[in-house]
Amino acid sequence: MDDASQARWAGRNARKDELRSRVWGELVERGVNVGPVHSRIPNFAGADLAAMRLASLPIWQRAAVVKSNPDPPQIPVRLRALYDGKLLYMPVPELTLGFPFVLLDPGELERKGISFELAATSQGAVSHGKPVAFEDMLPMDLVVVGCVAVTRAGGRTGKGGGFADLELGIFRELGTVKATTPVVTTVHSCQVVPDEEIVMLDHDSPLDWIATDADLVETRTAYGQPRGVAWDVVQADQFAGIPFLNDLRERLAQRA
Repeated sequence: MDDASQARWAGRNARKDELRSRVWGELVERGVNVGPVHSRIPNFAGADLAAMRLASLPIWQRAAVVKSNPDPPQIPVRLRALYDGKLLYMPVPELTLGFPFVLLDPGELERKGISFELAATSQGAVSHGKPVAFEDMLPMDLVVVGCVAVTRAGGRTGKGGGFADLELGIFRELGTVKATTPVVTTVHSCQVVPDEEIVMLDHDSPLDWIATDADLVETRTAYGQPRGVAWDVVQADQFAGIPFLNDLRERLAQRA
């Protein structure tokens, strides 16, 4: 284990830090990890099966516009979206460039001779997708987020950087994600933990569906969806590391 990597976002929530560490360790102990897992949204054996289960849902089949996180375990999800003819939004990993998202249009990729397999990787998406600003994004029919641990009650925690909740808060303020927009994930079955192990805060976005290598879980979550960005919990390192965040905050305030 790389202790420095593991501790990258440690200290924001000790209980979640312990849970993430345990889940990362269990993936390795079971031998179901694919590559390094610590301080990441972990890739896992059976990610393709989880994506297949997700794609069997009516909410997936009805969706024309999908947003997915950029992490390796969701490559099969992004690939499935492109082959299914969906417009796909993917954030720049950790939002470190001057633009937050890219749009992948399967028709446009085909015209340019770019393989869906390449475009479904984070590097390929950033290289071949169309850069877009938050305000220019279409309303989304389905949101896929990366998780380290989840519960059947809809609880979730990511790797600790806070990117998913920040993105979702921005989408909600802009109206591109509604209260009824399904939020889903794909994880290994060992990443599903007892409900009491994840305490959801007001700014945390719960899950509606969980697709694993073994099954599908409709959470019917009782947790409420946040209405926007909880700017008071955005970390100083996020303002420092995300080039456009301060300007975006000002623009959102002007819209209010």
